[in-house]
Amino acid sequence: MNCKIIVSILLAASSLLAQTNNFIPADSTNMVSQKIQAGTNQLSLTTRRTEEIRTECLQGRRLVCGKILKVFPEGLVVESGYTNLLREPLAKSWLVRGTVTASRAPNLVEGKEPGCVAAGLVFLTSLPKARGAKPQQYDYVVIEGYPAGETTYTSIGDVKRTVRRFAATLPKAVQFVAGE
Repeated sequence: MNCKIIVSILLAASSLLAQTNNFIPADSTNMVSQKIQAGTNQLSLTTRRTEEIRTECLQGRRLVCGKILKVFPEGLVVESGYTNLLREPLAKSWLVRGTVTASRAPNLVEGKEPGCVAAGLVFLTSLPKARGAKPQQYDYVVIEGYPAGETTYTSIGDVKRTVRRFAATLPKAVQFVAGE
């Protein structure tokens, strides 16, 4: 029996030796807590700003319906304001061939409410995939766009123009605005 007691004591002692006590000073715990809180606040500010941008993009969305004047790898320069493109069956696709008859609405004034028709030159980016055909100069577009800042392009020779940029998707518009 003595042997069993000695073995039990040795096992208990060896398990005590294997334990470690991690002493963390109270002030370092407070520092970790402050860092976590700061990170959470930063994340909260970023999330809040992203939601503000998203709301602004939704409020500023416009219907871009117009003639493609220039085609760039990153988007299209469109003369918007061709409201007669909104007729059936043209409004079923975002890309309409240039063979249709369309004209700009005379005296069109762009409204301030979400979803109204954009007027004037705009740059349209983040386009959906075109089924069977790529956008060409003098084709037409009918698509809802979300404001994504401005862009500058070279129109003729060295003439640079700055126009409003619209993204065809809300996430891309938010990304453009947040990145500026």
